[in-house]
Amino acid sequence: MNRFINYLDRKIGKYAIPNLPLYMVICYAIGYLMELINPDICLVLSLNPYAILHGQVWRLVSWLLIPPDSLDFWTLLVLYFYFSIGMTLERTWGRFYFNYYIFSGIIFTIIGAFALYGYDVLFQAEAMAVVNASFGELPWIYGIEFAYAAESLYFSTFYVNMSIFLAFAATYPDMQVLIFFILPIKVKVLAVIYVILLAVAAYRMGILGVFIIGASLLNFILFFLATRKGTRMSMAQRKRQVEYKRKVKSATPPKIAKHKCAICGRTAEEYPDLEFRFCSKCEGNYEYCQEHLFTHQHKRRM
Repeated sequence: MNRFINYLDRKIGKYAIPNLPLYMVICYAIGYLMELINPDICLVLSLNPYAILHGQVWRLVSWLLIPPDSLDFWTLLVLYFYFSIGMTLERTWGRFYFNYYIFSGIIFTIIGAFALYGYDVLFQAEAMAVVNASFGELPWIYGIEFAYAAESLYFSTFYVNMSIFLAFAATYPDMQVLIFFILPIKVKVLAVIYVILLAVAAYRMGILGVFIIGASLLNFILFFLATRKGTRMSMAQRKRQVEYKRKVKSATPPKIAKHKCAICGRTAEEYPDLEFRFCSKCEGNYEYCQEHLFTHQHKRRM
């Protein structure tokens, strides 16, 4: 699999979307606006394999507009947190690897939705029991399509964001964050807590949790196994390279301009297209750009 990722990087890496976390937040903002206009819009946008197979193919993409939670102050803080760690991962891994991780998580979620649909078709009695436990008998009373619609509401970008945090924790395990802006805790400890909460949620959800939560975790596991060894550069190596470049940049003294205009102060580094010349009539070591070479007042020693 690592060879496949490297192959994609060579072939299509230049087409990777820059600032992908920003576009994800924009999608959430559009979703919140649509929910404000029509609170039931999620039923039309959700990742519903039954509806997709019956012609509503836009759902393969439209479910990405469904926000991970209801809009409030804490949700905005959480989204900002995911946005910031997403941008950090993009700078550390590079655009292509971050794009690959996000889009593979989306694909795994879609596969999980269709796998659950296949399970429902094969074991409809058990599927009815799962939906009844979560939503009551109402979906089945109104027909099988309503039952599938109820299940599809579980598939959202929430677990895609969760996989972003797990990837961040695997890349920066010793970084500290402030819980409630007060309590410092290392990211790796917080990741363990997240995994435990995911396991508990999957257990309570039963077969739904296997397909929904399992899809996002599978993406995380496969990605880091594929990039651990045998790639041109693992995620840990990319992190070390970024940190090294940052230290070198901070330790490197600023460049001294070789050519600088004595009138306007422009340099050859800032304006490589300008020509600079010394004036033979000025008494001293004075250099001018092409705009001030013949218009300046000659310098004379006192």
